[in-house]
Amino acid sequence: MSYSIEFKDIPLEIYLRLRKESGLSAKTEEAGRIGLKNSVCSVLVTDPESGNAAIGMGRLIGDGGCHCQVTDICVSPEYQGKGLGKAIMEKLMEFITNELPASCYISLIADGDASFLYEKFGFKDTMPQSKGMYYKK
Repeated sequence: MSYSIEFKDIPLEIYLRLRKESGLSAKTEEAGRIGLKNSVCSVLVTDPESGNAAIGMGRLIGDGGCHCQVTDICVSPEYQGKGLGKAIMEKLMEFITNELPASCYISLIADGDASFLYEKFGFKDTMPQSKGMYYKK
């Protein structure tokens, strides 16, 4: 089966749906609208055999020069296990390699076993040099 994996803006309704379907935390429409317009790079996966239904996505957020973060990597449950997460990362890495300055710091938060995927692309644990932290409003 072949899927379309493209650099493409992610429509708000698709963003909200894919996050929910794949088990990521829900976002409000307001948050999604603001976040999406501030993406550095977006990747959308569609299934041509299902009327080009959106089935996966990934984004790069940040300032596009000094700091960026890989986020929103997700695939609809019925399409998981087919290498689409890896394909999304390959597309984002294409952008990182070709479009961002060499000194740009690329970070991510890996949930569960996702760290094994990201390690394949050269991402490493930041400990003990630094420790990732978060604040949630």
